[in-house]
Amino acid sequence: MKVLVRAYFEEAKWLHQNYTPKMDEYMSVALTTSYFLLSVVSFVGMADIVTKDSLDWIFNDSKSFHALLLLGRLIDDMKSHKFEQKRGRIASAVECYMTEHGATEEETTIECTKQLNDAWNDINEEWLILTIPRHLLLRIPRHHS
Repeated sequence: MKVLVRAYFEEAKWLHQNYTPKMDEYMSVALTTSYFLLSVVSFVGMADIVTKDSLDWIFNDSKSFHALLLLGRLIDDMKSHKFEQKRGRIASAVECYMTEHGATEEETTIECTKQLNDAWNDINEEWLILTIPRHLLLRIPRHHS
């Protein structure tokens, strides 16, 4: 919970300062404010199915867990980008990438799609060697409906 509150505070500072972060800076915070806590809580709610190894997998920056969070964040940002701009919210991954790289929206969409494909590759790669129960991966939200 402390990690989530710190991330929300960082986002609030960006909004107050009208600051558009670099893509890496944005993603390090946005992955925390998107689905991290929800994923942890959903694991805890599964009681005896979840082992210490399962929770360690989350907290030790697993490649596939990170990829699942990335999928959710990028898909959400790509879908809501125009709407969020009108609401005056903090910059999304789309704005961050466009600002940092001087890219068009189309170029940004291509880059985000590449990152989504890379994330799926990371998930598939780790799936083959995963030691936690595989059905736990299905509990992690991948995108908003």
